[in-house]
Amino acid sequence: MDIKRSLVLLFSSYGCFLFAQEKTIDTVYVFDNQMNKVKLFHKVNTITPEDAQKNSTNLSETLRFQSQVYIKENGRGAVSSPSFRGTSAGHTAFVWNGININSQFLGQGDVNNIPLFGYDELEVKSGGGSVQYGSSAIGGSIHLNNNLDFNKGFRASLFSEVASFGTFNNFVKAGFSNEKFSFKVSGNYSISQNDYEVPEEEYINRNGRYYNTSINVGASYKIANHQTISWQNQIFDGSQYYPIFVENGNKTKYNSQTLRSLLAWNIDKNKLSNSLKAAYTEDNFQYFGDIDKPKESGAAGKNYIFKDDFNYFITPKLNFNAIGEFQVNKGVGYQSGIGNISRNVGSVAGLLRYFFTKDLRVEVGAKKDFVEGIKSPFLYSFSGKWNAVKWYHVGANFSRNFRYPSFNDLYWQPGGNLNLLPEYSTNVDMDHEFSFGNFKITLSPYYMHIKDYINWLPTPYGYWAPLNTYKVESYGLESQITFNKNFGKHGIKLNAGYNYAKSINKETGNQMVYVPIHKANGNIEYQYDFLRIYVQGLFNGLTYTTTDEKRADAIDPYFVMNTGISATLLKKYTLGFKVNNITNTVYETVSYYPMPKRNYSIYATINF
Repeated sequence: MDIKRSLVLLFSSYGCFLFAQEKTIDTVYVFDNQMNKVKLFHKVNTITPEDAQKNSTNLSETLRFQSQVYIKENGRGAVSSPSFRGTSAGHTAFVWNGININSQFLGQGDVNNIPLFGYDELEVKSGGGSVQYGSSAIGGSIHLNNNLDFNKGFRASLFSEVASFGTFNNFVKAGFSNEKFSFKVSGNYSISQNDYEVPEEEYINRNGRYYNTSINVGASYKIANHQTISWQNQIFDGSQYYPIFVENGNKTKYNSQTLRSLLAWNIDKNKLSNSLKAAYTEDNFQYFGDIDKPKESGAAGKNYIFKDDFNYFITPKLNFNAIGEFQVNKGVGYQSGIGNISRNVGSVAGLLRYFFTKDLRVEVGAKKDFVEGIKSPFLYSFSGKWNAVKWYHVGANFSRNFRYPSFNDLYWQPGGNLNLLPEYSTNVDMDHEFSFGNFKITLSPYYMHIKDYINWLPTPYGYWAPLNTYKVESYGLESQITFNKNFGKHGIKLNAGYNYAKSINKETGNQMVYVPIHKANGNIEYQYDFLRIYVQGLFNGLTYTTTDEKRADAIDPYFVMNTGISATLLKKYTLGFKVNNITNTVYETVSYYPMPKRNYSIYATINF
């Protein structure tokens, strides 16, 4: 088999829009075209919509039980943030269909203000990725992807769930496609009184209710044999009421609204492909210090994004990829000292991939960002993947990544610091993959060094201000074991992982706060004909909450288990029952905010 045919098979296995001399059948439009290339060199954990339904409370629950990410949640449904490999929330990039959607004000994403439903894949990638995905992709990135397929006709489904604490989740989606046109729409509505109790901690989640609504619309049209124009749109509206500790405490809440719209024009020919994108994103939030009074503070951000991704095979073995991006970030604050502000951000990146054989490939990348008012570092990456033998594959990655200061870091008054430098990191990691029959084991050691860490500290003037402070050294191991076996009407799936994370403040020598040294999670599912049973487990080790590693203030280790059973009739109707925290464990992910004890839900799914 010659190298051209090998490359076609290689890229086709990942669904890439890359072509050899022969005509390639195009059946799916993928908005994040970079992700398919990333998978050639990096391990990516994919959570399907069916798997997400096992933890349908919110995105936090799904990531907590089904990924390597540590999630800090101020009580169920409240403010929530991720931590990859011992880093902070600002070192995680949220990427929606290839577009970085971290808040321009906070420099991070609030997990519970991002809808869980409405995506075709939820993908989790550990390690640096700033060359492809920009600021904040230091510890890892979380990808919310939508696809549009053709020649599938009409399809629709409805998911409805009733759960403890007055919780209701409803999600509906429908789609139609023929040879030239594809359309998909979905909507989700979630609401919960969220008034759970934890008697052992003398805790009642008072004023903890939340609700949110999201709508996703996507369409794609083949305007020519090798040209497609596509659109993806998401609207989200949510409200979180912040828990209070006493009966007559002051009740507060936080409202947020987001709009994301993306238009893409794709050209895919024999040796080259080009994806031109124009996107508009808008983030608005309001904080109410008293739920019965007008808002106390808030902000509105608008981002205009233009991005071009050009891919060309110079020879059958040599592939060149150029990515250019320009953004205009605008914001206005309310009662925060932030007035009307605007920032231009541009970047140019190039990646060169060389395929020695179908089993050995390397990628070299370089990028320069141009952030108005901020001196940005030169970024680079190197990745290699070698399928040494049938049962052993090895990959290595080396990169420099960064995060530039957010609007709050720069302009919040009092405290904003216009002299801040970007944080940047050096990342090194490897993936060792072992396959034994239906078992697959992956061991991923890593090392990371972060400089110019941005930290908000108290000042002598009575307010807090951000400063470039200490350096952080993070190292550890991520591991995963999977097993998938079907025999007759029986099927077993196993996905389990263990993470060891040391994240050290180089000035004090202590572990960073809210970084568990040990974390393990596992999901096992058994199916017989129409019946399906699953069990999930999560172990979280000792987690320090103070910079001096004070044991009395640390979060104790805990183990939580969930289980569920469902039956599918006539391949269309599914009825299920879930028990969360079946072990009735008392646990916290953030100090003073216990999570719910044992709780239940019943759900139904109809496929048309």
